[in-house]
Amino acid sequence: EFAPSDEELEAYRRGEEWDPLKAEEKRQIKELAQKELEEAKTRPSKETCPNSNYKEKYSHLIGTVAAKEGAHTLQANKAYGCVPTTNKRDTRSIEEAMNEIRAKKKLKLSDEGTGGSSGQ
Repeated sequence: EFAPSDEELEAYRRGEEWDPLKAEEKRQIKELAQKELEEAKTRPSKETCPNSNYKEKYSHLIGTVAAKEGAHTLQANKAYGCVPTTNKRDTRSIEEAMNEIRAKKKLKLSDEGTGGSSGQ
């Protein structure tokens, strides 16, 4: 007459006996749960209020001056030790630096070669 419902087929697959009353109860429970979820979505959520203000709590770490104002007053350290940082920057290219290192090595090897043979 009528084809069995999906719920009935699932019950038979699990090896359970089909009971239409239990199925109706389960369906009603699912509907209630779904309604509760929908109500929870439409209901305005409570805004949480912290117990304390973190800015006051950590003011010794973050300071009380605004970050933008603090950034305006800060200046980069121009000198590190006795030599200005502008003099410490290497303006050479990598190739120039490598060529100077090779030249120093060649000079050192040639000095060792001549110095060792003249001493004997």
